Amino acid sequence: MDCPNGNSGCDDWDRFANVKVKDNSSGNWFEIGRYITPYWTGTQVLERGLEFDVTDFKFLLTGPTELRIYIENWTAKPDIISIDFDYVVGTPDYQNYEVSEVLNLHSNSIDCVPYGVTHNVDLEKSILIPAEAESTHFRTIISGWGHATPTDSDGRPCAEWCYRTHEIKINNFPTFQHYMGPIGCPSNPINDEQEPGNWEPNRAGWCPGMTVPVRKDNIIDMSLNGSPFIFEYDFQDWTSNGAGGNAFYAISTYVVVKSNSEINPAVIQD
Repeated sequence: MDCPNGNSGCDDWDRFANVKVKDNSSGNWFEIGRYITPYWTGTQVLERGLEFDVTDFKFLLTGPTELRIYIENWTAKPDIISIDFDYVVGTPDYQNYEVSEVLNLHSNSIDCVPYGVTHNVDLEKSILIPAEAESTHFRTIISGWGHATPTDSDGRPCAEWCYRTHEIKINNFPTFQHYMGPIGCPSNPINDEQEPGNWEPNRAGWCPGMTVPVRKDNIIDMSLNGSPFIFEYDFQDWTSNGAGGNAFYAISTYVVVKSNSEINPAVIQD
């Protein structure tokens, strides 16, 4: 990520941004990486820029492929983006991968899931993992936005700042936890972010000028293969008082199935 006219050409705020690849079979755009732009600058201080492991999507990254790069820029200042792919020679863990989309709520920072208020966004799905799957995991990216109140006891509003623990439930049983806590904003190697950019204070699960973490959860209960089960993404309880604006979470979740024999993707239903 570079800036026209030096750093003076980059947007002066931390913006939601992501990279997507088109799944030709469904026409949907799968989020393969998310990042938050740094204040006032690009990633010039990093030799390779920001890096993502996109191995889960390797079957989509062969032959003619469409990519979409989005930055939620509210100013006229553009960013110059380039992408390189590294293909590592070696023996894969499994010969065949298939990916299915569970939650597609990542178009931008606020057109996603409201937090702390009643909403009609469906966070519950029925999932059928093929019986022949030898390995299965969920791949989730989540980041929060907004300064909604009441603040936590340490003064943190939601959902950019408030530390939370969310859960993936399987058949209504809490199975995986996602802690939305500090990930080291003060130690960000992109440390040339100019004032008044407030990049050093820790956010809840993300930082300006860094990738948003990918959260992988391995399904080790093979008895789930071959029969539908209920997936639910469950936020930690919190109620907005309507002051301070609104709180939001942008989420993408995929289920990745692997096998050394040919395999079909998992089936997702509302």
